[in-house]
Amino acid sequence: MFLSNIVKASELKNDGDYVVILHGITRSNKHMRKLATYLQKDGFDVINLSYPSTAHTIEDLTEIINKEISQRTPENKRIHFVGYSMGGLMVRALIHKYNYKNLGKVVQLATPNQGSEVADFVKNFWPYKKIFGPAGQQLITDQSAVKHIFGEVNYELGIIAGNATIDPISSAIIPGENDGKVAVERTKLAGMKDHIVVSASHTFFPSNKEVQKQTLYFLKNGNFKH
Repeated sequence: MFLSNIVKASELKNDGDYVVILHGITRSNKHMRKLATYLQKDGFDVINLSYPSTAHTIEDLTEIINKEISQRTPENKRIHFVGYSMGGLMVRALIHKYNYKNLGKVVQLATPNQGSEVADFVKNFWPYKKIFGPAGQQLITDQSAVKHIFGEVNYELGIIAGNATIDPISSAIIPGENDGKVAVERTKLAGMKDHIVVSASHTFFPSNKEVQKQTLYFLKNGNFKH
């Protein structure tokens, strides 16, 4: 079932811009709830979506998510995006395909923009295929098969990466600084406006206080607080 957790505009301190939040693979909007509440308190009209991340490819998921966004953004005001992990890839795919005329700023949280070595290692294992589904096969470091889905970055994009880990086994697979799932270097993209590294692990990224503060700062200022 496609679920959504909508923060009503009547609950806001003012009539703020929309912020669409997209969770990572195998997650739901519950994982993003603390971040959603944090942004809501500053006056944003937050739309914290759940989508069937393990049931479809990234291409097919864009159609499902865009339909929900269209239904939930009736007012003519800016739409900002915050995407965690694979949710950040979904944001790139959505913007490339639908070219939102009222697009605001975009923040990616621990997103494997250049894939993940962990996905490379487990992609052929049956449990991984079963649990993570078609989109899980698209998270590998060889992005040649999916590059056309995302297009170029021609919008205000801020990327937050993590360098703390609670998964020493996965971290041993990843070269350099990483959050236990994604290398810091693999979060980066040509065209990004700003990039910052925080002490946060991949699993708990959305609930990390510094991640929340930096996300809000970029949405309001177009850069991070270094």
